[in-house]
Amino acid sequence: MKYALPYTQVMSIGLISLQHLMIAFVPVMLVAWIYFRWSLNTAEVGVAVVRMAAQLLLIGYVLAWLFEQQHAAVLGFVMLIMALVSTWISLRKVKQARAQLFLKTLLVISASSLFILLIVVAGVLSLIPTEHSRVVIPLAGMIFSSAMTAVGLAAERYKSDRDSGSTHIAARNKAFNASLIPITNSMLAVGLVALPGMMTGQILSGVSPLLAVRYQIVVMCMIFGVAGLSSALFLHWVARDMIERKTSL
Repeated sequence: MKYALPYTQVMSIGLISLQHLMIAFVPVMLVAWIYFRWSLNTAEVGVAVVRMAAQLLLIGYVLAWLFEQQHAAVLGFVMLIMALVSTWISLRKVKQARAQLFLKTLLVISASSLFILLIVVAGVLSLIPTEHSRVVIPLAGMIFSSAMTAVGLAAERYKSDRDSGSTHIAARNKAFNASLIPITNSMLAVGLVALPGMMTGQILSGVSPLLAVRYQIVVMCMIFGVAGLSSALFLHWVARDMIERKTSL
């Protein structure tokens, strides 16, 4: 007998009309009004809101098209773009060494991200990546984003500590620990302070909370794993290479 989740009620929220979508901008307008009254940079807020809406609408159409594609070449191209962009952004705090570090950092982020993605998609979900773009692309986005953040934090902290005179080992250890602080804090607080976005979205769509929890556990493990692997590889491989070449970050 299969185990049945004790949650039979399925709620249907339905589509959000444009009229109701506009209501979501009311709090934004209130904050913008405060910016205006306090003579702050109201234009910056306006640009941020417009860019947010435009970018999300655009990516919505792009994803709708991508999800219909079942070609390995298309999926590979999307992965390549994610890897290139995440690598470039991760090195933004060490701009003077960006060109030198880019290739190795790209390999670090790509290897760790694809490894974790394969474990989750093929191992946990038992799916064939090229046949399930709807699943692979969002997961890949979370994974590459997490690797990008971890490597960026590691690079910045390593640079700071080395500039302060710390040894490679001391700087490496502190940088590795710092790169995992965001995800570690999230793991400590999840379920107690806040419900993650993915879990909340699933519950709102009518999925059983117990099932949503399982998916969220997978996501948290996935993010922690790729953050730790990418950060460790970066600090071990790239940092050592910089020392050997006597290149300052």
